[in-house]
Amino acid sequence: MLSIPARRLAGALITAVSIAYTVIALLYFRHGPGYGTAAAVAMLAVVSTHHLNMRAGLRGERPPRFPLTLVLQAVVTYLPDFLLPGGMSAVAAPMLAGALLVFLPLRWGCALVVLMMLYEGAALWAGVDFSVVTAFYVVTVPTTGAMTYALVRFVRVTADLEQARAELADAAVLKERLRISRDLHDGLGHSLTAIALKGDLASRLMDRDPSSARTEVGELVRVAREAAQDVRQVARGYRAMSLPGEVNRAVALLESSGVGCQAHLADVALPRRSEEALAWAVREAVTNVLRHSRATTCTITTSLNGATVRLKVANDGAPPDTGPPGDGLTGLAERAAQAGGTCTAAPAGPGGFLLTMEVGS
Repeated sequence: MLSIPARRLAGALITAVSIAYTVIALLYFRHGPGYGTAAAVAMLAVVSTHHLNMRAGLRGERPPRFPLTLVLQAVVTYLPDFLLPGGMSAVAAPMLAGALLVFLPLRWGCALVVLMMLYEGAALWAGVDFSVVTAFYVVTVPTTGAMTYALVRFVRVTADLEQARAELADAAVLKERLRISRDLHDGLGHSLTAIALKGDLASRLMDRDPSSARTEVGELVRVAREAAQDVRQVARGYRAMSLPGEVNRAVALLESSGVGCQAHLADVALPRRSEEALAWAVREAVTNVLRHSRATTCTITTSLNGATVRLKVANDGAPPDTGPPGDGLTGLAERAAQAGGTCTAAPAGPGGFLLTMEVGS
């Protein structure tokens, strides 16, 4: 939304300049029968058309029936020269110069302003012997025009900046919502899957192995508490994740679910963003293995290739129809891109599935 103080300030300055030139005209033509009234009518017409044009310019618009209004301002600026003595246009031309610079392409506006200066110089030199007065009125044409143009541009730039600021704020809100939804999907999806598996296992063990069932219930409580902690971290916008820690949890969860898992991690120090992206990839991949596959084995490996670290999570139980990428894989692709890498997931070999992520090291 346009800054009202900026528009009001510019409008007040432009109005003050118009009033100043009107006072000069009335004082100059106060002598002589009928000249004062004619000058007042002429300046009223000039100021009215100038106000109409500038009001639209400050809003970043063209005045109604443009360019008729601009032509009308030019007519009321120069017509009095043929009706009143002494070069009446000298006090109206500076306002016209501002309108021309605002509404016409700058090269055309500048060319017309130069022509106006030449006309005023010739007209005043012929009717006024004092050359300083001639120079003064000639110089006011480009200076007042430039000031008017600068004020209008100042208001428009202010409006553009405020609009950009509002759009950036909206984008920041949207980005934060996407972050929260992505983190909740990736984090809680994994935790809830683990809770469901632990609960199913505990219920099956309840009759034949109460001790193991109690152990599984304890694990279920631990995972639930971790999920609650994850939610708090998501709300605070901070989630420090460790790749080795996530791999260890993944191995324990897979093996407790009856899926054999082997992990081989390269000994390499990673930037925080890269390590977190890989950790999220492990979590999402393991969640998908438990939810959507009939895997019996799973391998998690990382390798260093130049300045790139590659993570592979492979299993032997791909679902019959993988379908389009889900929200989790889309989120992983976004995380990989933020870490300067890529992420792909596709069937591999007979009945297998492979998730690969590459990030910068």
